[in-house]
Amino acid sequence: MEYNTREEVPNKFKWDLSKMYKDNNEVELDIKKVNELTPKILDFKTHIMDSSDSLYEFLKLTEKQDRLISKLYVYSKMSFDVDTKNNKSKSLMMKIEKLSESLSEKYSFIEPEMLESSYDTVLKYIDENSKLKEYKFYLEQIFRYKPHSLKLNEEEIFTKALNSFGNCAEAFNSINNADIDLGYVKNEKGESVKLTSSNYITFMKSKDRTVRESAFHAMYNYYKKLKNTLSSLLVGEIKESAFVTNVKRFKSTLERSLFDDDISIDVYKNLIDTVHKNMNLIYEYMDLRAKILGLDKLHMYDIYVDLVESNNDSIPFEKGKDILFEALKPLGDKYLEDLNKAFDEKWIDIYPSSGKKSGAYSWGCYDSCPYLLLNYNDTNDSVSTMGHELGHSMHSYYSHKNQNYVDSNYPIFLAEIASTVNEVIINDYMYKNAKTKEDKIFYLTEFLDTVRTTIYRQTMFAEFEMLMHEKEQEGIPLTEEEISNTYYELNKLYYGDSVISDEDIKYEWSRIPHFYTPFYVYKYATGLSSALSIASRILKGDTKTRDSYLEFLSSGGKDYPLNILKKVGVDMTTPKPIEEALGMFKEKLDELKKLV
Repeated sequence: MEYNTREEVPNKFKWDLSKMYKDNNEVELDIKKVNELTPKILDFKTHIMDSSDSLYEFLKLTEKQDRLISKLYVYSKMSFDVDTKNNKSKSLMMKIEKLSESLSEKYSFIEPEMLESSYDTVLKYIDENSKLKEYKFYLEQIFRYKPHSLKLNEEEIFTKALNSFGNCAEAFNSINNADIDLGYVKNEKGESVKLTSSNYITFMKSKDRTVRESAFHAMYNYYKKLKNTLSSLLVGEIKESAFVTNVKRFKSTLERSLFDDDISIDVYKNLIDTVHKNMNLIYEYMDLRAKILGLDKLHMYDIYVDLVESNNDSIPFEKGKDILFEALKPLGDKYLEDLNKAFDEKWIDIYPSSGKKSGAYSWGCYDSCPYLLLNYNDTNDSVSTMGHELGHSMHSYYSHKNQNYVDSNYPIFLAEIASTVNEVIINDYMYKNAKTKEDKIFYLTEFLDTVRTTIYRQTMFAEFEMLMHEKEQEGIPLTEEEISNTYYELNKLYYGDSVISDEDIKYEWSRIPHFYTPFYVYKYATGLSSALSIASRILKGDTKTRDSYLEFLSSGGKDYPLNILKKVGVDMTTPKPIEEALGMFKEKLDELKKLV
């Protein structure tokens, strides 16, 4: 179901943003409040750390303003996302963005000024003023950066320098999105179709191997022509990261990227090492795929094609909702009761319409519902996506309900766990309730491909990033040839002799946007590993894990992520969670072998 305009969408299918602001007058009133708070906050310059009272008053003021800005930004952005043709919404969003940027520059003094004091002073103030206890972990996180802080005048210069960064990522995005032209390829009917980033995966899933091969080479011909430009942009991004690393006195960009979450480099390398020790499983799966598809050897353009026809039964939204509630029963009555609020309280914007942002997300702020944007299209994927995004929303719901504002946001390291736990449980339900052998094969391969693309592939990306930044630090020239050959050798390692690594795949690095956010992708692999460890125990009826999982969802960011995870029996400082996840992969692989 897709609507031509936003106005045509019945209200019962729209989220209710009026819970944040009923009209523009209320929006303008909050903008006014933000502006009134600014001079009061600026008055604290050179006085933040004068006493326990001044520190508390300052933190309360900044929290109040931050909550207002967050609410305004979420409202304006979500209003725009459901109708990107609406200039009024776009104008409001740009106004809030500009206001936020302006405040960021004005407040560049805050952290340097606070860090001129010692953490012992902070602890003394907390003892003196019990009201500061709610900010204890927040302050601890700030003062961890003291060895990496700059003097006030240096911080101002550094902030200005950072504002001039980002051009490499922006240029890459233009090449990868705005200016991209992949030409035309022929579909199964022999019709010439324009290839795009969006429909590329459709071609990769085609049953016609000639179609897959043609689309694969068309995609990489575009990037090959730009390989020197793209390598310069990637090197520029790496050098920008190295600049920040050196100025902030970290040993490496990897160390700096992990520092915020208090994660050691050993955790990152442990992921890579554990995946290396279990390469035999991915080789085995690729061999089985080749056998089922009737191919002697897989090429890189064969690894995405479905092994069986997918279940194309139409699943209307209400039926999809019923499936979710049945599937997620292992999470307990409390979870299901709270999950129902998403539907009763209109957190969800359900159907696509002209001008609506594509894809799906869960978002909100401390003072709003954890909203969901969907583009539901009555497919199995839509049900899975809805379950995934509801996982995020429930994580936010419980965190906001149980934590104060400064401890309510869970870190990115934990962000994909709740969503993936839902996906795994839903997949298990669909598999167990599948009526045909083909449907069972479909759900098994859906699971196996999730592990392949999220644990194996994202770990390969993580290893590539680590090698690139290490080579830069060691002074090895990062030529296009050096970058491409490094990536090519990794691809051959991760797929082994089971797949022919076509030469074009050596340029895949050039189309991955995450490489412009250094050392982010490993979190997908650790997140799925953690989720599989948790979900497997819940599915076996472990009520202790289920109860500790709800506690995990309620923890927000009140502690460092590894400590929060340990409460639900996941210790990412050891190989165990990754081994458990890959053990589950092996179980599903063995089930698939029996079926075929």
